[in-house]
Amino acid sequence: MTNWQRYGRIDGAVLIVGFGSIGRGALPLILRHFEVQPSQVVVLDPDDTHRSTAEGQGCRFVKAAITRDNYRELLTPLLKSEGGQSFMVNLSVDVSSMAMIEFCQDLGVLYVDTVAEPWAGTYTDPTLTLSQRSNYALREQMLELRRRRPGGSTAINCCGANPGMVSWFVKQALMEIAGDLGMNPAEPQSRAEWAALMQAVGVQGIHVAERDTQRAREPKPMGVFVNTWSVEGFVSEGLQPAELGWGTHEKALPPEGRRHDFGNGAAIYLERPGAGTRVRSWTPTARAQHGWLITHNEAISIADYFTVRDGEEVVYRPTCHYAYHPNDDAVLSLDEMAGRQWEPQSRFHILDESEIVDGADELGVLLYGHARNAYWFGSQLTIEQTRKLAPDQNATALQVTSAVLAGMVWALENPNEGLKEVDEIDYRRCLDVQRQYLGPVVGVYTDWTPVEGRGQLFPEDLDRESPWQFSNVIVR
Repeated sequence: MTNWQRYGRIDGAVLIVGFGSIGRGALPLILRHFEVQPSQVVVLDPDDTHRSTAEGQGCRFVKAAITRDNYRELLTPLLKSEGGQSFMVNLSVDVSSMAMIEFCQDLGVLYVDTVAEPWAGTYTDPTLTLSQRSNYALREQMLELRRRRPGGSTAINCCGANPGMVSWFVKQALMEIAGDLGMNPAEPQSRAEWAALMQAVGVQGIHVAERDTQRAREPKPMGVFVNTWSVEGFVSEGLQPAELGWGTHEKALPPEGRRHDFGNGAAIYLERPGAGTRVRSWTPTARAQHGWLITHNEAISIADYFTVRDGEEVVYRPTCHYAYHPNDDAVLSLDEMAGRQWEPQSRFHILDESEIVDGADELGVLLYGHARNAYWFGSQLTIEQTRKLAPDQNATALQVTSAVLAGMVWALENPNEGLKEVDEIDYRRCLDVQRQYLGPVVGVYTDWTPVEGRGQLFPEDLDRESPWQFSNVIVR
């Protein structure tokens, strides 16, 4: 494909913060799809290993680390260098998303990121309670920022594959299930209407169900954490407490489950790390599988978005959580890290496209508990398709970078919307932009439930009358 669509003109600077696997993959998409000169683009990272990748495309590279003390002085001239409407694309770790959003809105700069990131050390700070270092707490802080600073230049928080794209998949899947059930609803026009539709369809919950089958040419060495995307990001969220949006169909908290004593109450957390918590789920290729309940922002924002209230009373809410089966090397890496009592390995490595022999990242949403049981909707992007579509990334990265592209398009077209979560922006527009990079996007019904085949070899305490209870989903 050579006639790529241009989605608009960026007059000011484009500052890409962080140049890991996602930053390197996002750069060519930005240059491909916007009217912007490479000289307008600045890449900032404390590691200049990939400086030549940026400079080879005509962009400027700045080797620097963003800190609490220097970010305004460091970033202001970079964002003001071109005049016009500038854009920050924050793809970093250990840089506060809240600080960057507030700063960009002070300057009138458009903003997008892929995670609600705190300053370095927050995820593993022993002085904080489990509740305080949760994604629930980070999201509550972000919502408080929006209450404190309504309006302003558009800033889209958590706009990657997940969190991000999967929120758009949920709406598309919900419309398809409703149609298949003969409901044929008009498309909801508000948050309340979306929540009412999900309640009417009878969805009890949602798994963000992913299976990464990308296979490396060389086996993982001992002492190295290998992954298909940011190892720092995966380790950080894996060492946070497991979290999930908590639905109204659930009968009882799990034994290690705890509620937060602040905020809107849409989620609970477990007194155990996500990297040590397995759950039963389903994807079309692997079918039944055990994934990890890694905490993610979308587990909370989706559950909250589709909540139905009668005054102050919550009358309907879906359960929602991540159910992630990473590629084989990452599975071995997690097991090795667990054996070290959660001390990360001394070396990190991200598999690039040249190291991967074959495989796909099958990432979607499983909406369950309705009259058709369960429906998986998502992307089945292979490494072979990725190589044809975009340079410098594997299938996992392209699902993220194409969502960043979609968020940038929406922000450029809607520049004065203030701070937004991805659940709140136009899912059809974003998927229209992103689909060209997702490979097959399919919807598949399944009769599988988390009690299927169980209790035959060993006795289990199962709730067969309500198979989608979380007590049936979690692996003990």
